Amino acid sequence: MKQHQRHRRSLRLKHFNYSQKGAYFVTICTKNHMASFEKIPKLKYVILTHWNELAIRFPEIELDEFVIMPNHIHGIIFIPAKNVGAIHESPLQSRRAMLLSKAIGYFKMNTAKRINQILNRTGQSFWQRSYYDHIIRNESELNRIREYIQNNPLKWQLDRENPESKNYNMDQSDYWKDIFSRGDS
Repeated sequence: MKQHQRHRRSLRLKHFNYSQKGAYFVTICTKNHMASFEKIPKLKYVILTHWNELAIRFPEIELDEFVIMPNHIHGIIFIPAKNVGAIHESPLQSRRAMLLSKAIGYFKMNTAKRINQILNRTGQSFWQRSYYDHIIRNESELNRIREYIQNNPLKWQLDRENPESKNYNMDQSDYWKDIFSRGDS
């Protein structure tokens, strides 16, 4: 019996040349949106340490605003040189060799390994598969995203990623439609 395969929708911007320099707003969620960072504060230290070490491990990138939420993180990564991350139609092996994907993969792998050690477990996923990135197109958008990251902890009670929020997973609500139409996801 043939099993139904679910096809994942690509989050990459169609026809964008991801091989040019750029600035990226990145969001990485914990698996099953588990709010691990509030429950175990030591995990925040692991995340912050590994995030800051990305610029040392990958000197071709520059880090900007960053925040750790209870079940996800947001950050801005600048890639001032050429050879930027994921290209929409590239096979997985090619994407892994590109800078943005490589940096995020390195971050997720090493934080998950350390977190699993702290939680005294092995071989379990900590992060949700993949990550969200948004190409920052201009200075105004950069400032708006910086403000979003800075204010995100204050809005946690309304956050659609918060399982205790009345807005949890409500993609159709007018509030979230407005947020996403402005590019603040």
